[in-house]
Amino acid sequence: MHNKYIIKGNKLMRKRRKKQIVMAVTVLMGLVWFYGLYEAFALPDTVILRTKNPTTTAFIERFKEKNPKVKIRRTWVPYNKISSYLKDAVIAAEDDEFFEHIGFNWEAIKRAARYDWKKKKLARGASTITQQLARNLYLTPSKNPFRKLKELFIALKLERELSKQRILELYLNVVEWGKGIYGCEAAAKNYFGRSCASLSASEAAYLASILPSPRKWGRRAPSLTPRAEKIMRRID
Repeated sequence: MHNKYIIKGNKLMRKRRKKQIVMAVTVLMGLVWFYGLYEAFALPDTVILRTKNPTTTAFIERFKEKNPKVKIRRTWVPYNKISSYLKDAVIAAEDDEFFEHIGFNWEAIKRAARYDWKKKKLARGASTITQQLARNLYLTPSKNPFRKLKELFIALKLERELSKQRILELYLNVVEWGKGIYGCEAAAKNYFGRSCASLSASEAAYLASILPSPRKWGRRAPSLTPRAEKIMRRID
């Protein structure tokens, strides 16, 4: 009887050990795959952005290829020449936890995942300002999971190597605000005929409100839409 229990115990131990080995190998293989995937992406040098303004972006080059006859309007302005209303409006509209997160917003990602699961398609975004900057500078608008993963890696790299102020300055100077209109200075002059330094709260709210679809929403008269009014209430 005693030997019977010993044999049974040994079998259970071998089975448990086998499971542990399988789990360990699976985790190790996952880590190796993840690291290889990370390295394979050949992430761009973002340290240079500390002192150098990008002369173009992946999105601008893509637009130029598809629209060779459209003139690109873009003028770089430093952070201190950008209306504080516009900074606040864009953060309120696009990423209200910008100064708290490390490049991505986990709660927003979970909400987007639940929404996409419900709709059975990749429909809703959860990109932070940092992720949007990464996408504009280096990637494409595709919602391919691997492209999204690379976007996340670049965003984490940007957060490690740049200040929040610099990230916001870069974003406001490269993001699209209409067909051929890139950056807040070109946007302010196109919609309101003035520099972005002198934008009012309502003008800033309008510009922030059209960011999700500037070519579509930017064709409307520059007046306060319900979305712009909501942003206005948050920054005023």
